[in-house]
Amino acid sequence: MPRRAREKSGTGIYHVMLRGINRQNIFEEEEDYIRFKNLLYQMVWPVDDTGQQLPARCTLYAYCLMSNHVHLLIREAAEDLASVIKRIGTAYAQYYNKKYQRFGHLFQDRFKSEPVNDNAYFFTLMQYIHQNPLSAGIAKTISDYPWSSWEEYERAGNGIPMICSTKPVLDRLPIDNLRELVNEPLPKTVMVLDYDSGSVVRTDDELKAYLHDVFDIQHPTDLQQMDRERLDELLCQLKHLGASIRQIVRLTGISYGIVRAA
Repeated sequence: MPRRAREKSGTGIYHVMLRGINRQNIFEEEEDYIRFKNLLYQMVWPVDDTGQQLPARCTLYAYCLMSNHVHLLIREAAEDLASVIKRIGTAYAQYYNKKYQRFGHLFQDRFKSEPVNDNAYFFTLMQYIHQNPLSAGIAKTISDYPWSSWEEYERAGNGIPMICSTKPVLDRLPIDNLRELVNEPLPKTVMVLDYDSGSVVRTDDELKAYLHDVFDIQHPTDLQQMDRERLDELLCQLKHLGASIRQIVRLTGISYGIVRAA
């Protein structure tokens, strides 16, 4: 069966997710994060073999590097989206495989993407991408996490070339307002592209009925009272059934980090 064509963005802007194959880590040490950031830099500030500056292959507005996946808020420029992601993925996999003496694919075979066609969703993604470390429970504040683009916004205008194109964003939302926005928790009802969404879409009522009929659970929020081992078992069952992580979070009130780790 042929793959479904990617949905095209009317603005050329996409939210892209890359994940390690079988959810394996793609970053083990600080050097790995730095190498990936350097690759992103080379996409927006490319040079030829003589050091001559070339047109930007893409524009980046936000990124977050997590242990086993990457989020990018990216706009097509001199190259199309697939070509840019292939450049990044191939170069990083070669580096990683050589360093850690492994063979084969590093990333899940096909990256995920979704079009970003309006300002409202663009700024929702600014929140979502920068809040990833908080959702995973590995940082207490956005500024605590060193491997996202937030630091670039905090030091925008210092004259040092950066990975992200911060000016168009800050022209629309000054830094104080942007800081307030990205630190405001996203409502549980906000739905963003999720790598763990199943191919079968389940309605909320279907999931509630499944919990009630199979496990005699009266309401999804009752999962909050369970011990961790039993909770992980049920969360895995829901994900296997086809529920997305964000759908489970919204229904149960359990944190994104716990649902994701199950």
